[in-house]
Amino acid sequence: MDLPASRGRWRRRSARSHLPVVVAVLVLLLPTLLLFSSAYSTMLRALLPFTSSASGGGGVPQCGGSVELGGERFLWYAPHSGFSNQVGELRNAAVAAALLNRTLVVPPVLDHHAVVLGSCPKFRVTDPASLRTAVWDHAMQLLREGRYVSMGDIVDLSPIKSMVRTIDFRVFVSLWCGVDMRKTCFSGLCCAVSGGSSMPTDYNRCRALLSGLGGSEKGCVYPVQDDCRTTVWTYQQNNDGALDQFQPDEELKRRRKISYVRRRRDIYKVLGPGSHAEDATLLAFGTLFSGPYKGSGSYFDIHESPKDQRIQSLQEKIEFLPFAPEIMAAGREFAKNKIKEPFLCAQLRLLDGQFKNHWKATFSALKEKLKAVELEMKRNKNSGPVHMFIMTDLPSANWTKTYLANVAKDERYKLYTLKESDELVVQTAQRLMAAEHGVRSGFLPKTIENRKKDCDTVQLPEILLYVEESVCSCASLGFVGTSGSTIAGSIGTMRKNNVCKW
Repeated sequence: MDLPASRGRWRRRSARSHLPVVVAVLVLLLPTLLLFSSAYSTMLRALLPFTSSASGGGGVPQCGGSVELGGERFLWYAPHSGFSNQVGELRNAAVAAALLNRTLVVPPVLDHHAVVLGSCPKFRVTDPASLRTAVWDHAMQLLREGRYVSMGDIVDLSPIKSMVRTIDFRVFVSLWCGVDMRKTCFSGLCCAVSGGSSMPTDYNRCRALLSGLGGSEKGCVYPVQDDCRTTVWTYQQNNDGALDQFQPDEELKRRRKISYVRRRRDIYKVLGPGSHAEDATLLAFGTLFSGPYKGSGSYFDIHESPKDQRIQSLQEKIEFLPFAPEIMAAGREFAKNKIKEPFLCAQLRLLDGQFKNHWKATFSALKEKLKAVELEMKRNKNSGPVHMFIMTDLPSANWTKTYLANVAKDERYKLYTLKESDELVVQTAQRLMAAEHGVRSGFLPKTIENRKKDCDTVQLPEILLYVEESVCSCASLGFVGTSGSTIAGSIGTMRKNNVCKW
């Protein structure tokens, strides 16, 4: 029983007897501690998603701005999922920006499923603020890894240039937040207009602003918190506030313990002139993706505007947005100089998500298409092989014991494929990035210094998918795609618009 008391007394004596020594050591180590503390906090700010220092001591972040932007108002949104879904969101965002008289901030191309929404029909989705934060974080990952490419670099925005004002995300973030985005640049113009500070606090502040983490602030940011669980955006349908026809059923309400009610809201009345959002420099949406479901749009149900000819004209234009000219030219070149003959295109999605469980149906559709093509060739007394371009996510090394292996060995067919490392694809990527479509297609500062400024080395983007789609648009013997694939839908739209002429 004496030991604890003895130990306690020893501690008290030790603290008193060594106090001068401890003070002396702390004084000597103070500069080093401060140095490491500063470095450590900087490292934390760089690694952690967000720190309170970014908002000026825990309050609402200081609003961004630049004299160059001249009082312009902007619309930002959080794309997600695969490339085709991201293009669909870009189209909806263009309509929303035109309706609300705002400049659209054109985002980067995100990695496939780097940001995930969830399921609107199941009322299980990521909230808008978290989506915006995830997009910012992924954009910064692309910056650090030198893999950034703008949607405006890949998709040709020139058809809507006269109807929608745009600004590249890199230019916007550089001007509005004052942060350095030059590590996302491939050529000189981008470097000249994307400079700024490299301080972690500036990046964190910008993250907070674009994500809406500080909430709504009059004249600064209005973060839209309504998502597909509660809202379906409409325009001029005279039903603002009405219940949408798709609602969660009683079983879902009970099982998920939810009380959501979906209402149709007129986007112009809610977020346009006279609304709380009107004066905000930045209007920040979550997702703008929408798809048909049980007779309704899952979130953005604005497809025609007969009462507004300007918006109606825009909707007709954005129904199809082609790839950049360099990508379209590469597809035509491969068809003309490599295949050289009328050919069939087969898009076979076999590994991703639900598609890995539907090989039988996918291969069955290809078999039926080949039979039809062969029959047509016989009618035309064409005895040559069927030329076929294959685009698939299944590597050729894994074709063994699949229907593709049988087709590849069959002399009745001659197959063609492309790889990311093929010279045509690499050279196209180089030309594409040198063109700087993303930066050039939107707002640029009036004064640009040193357009020939050198950039850090960045990776060429992976553009194989886009070139493959372009090749398929040239397939004169027809096209067979994977049922339910948005890529197949994109190719179908390209073919419908007759984009390939050679």
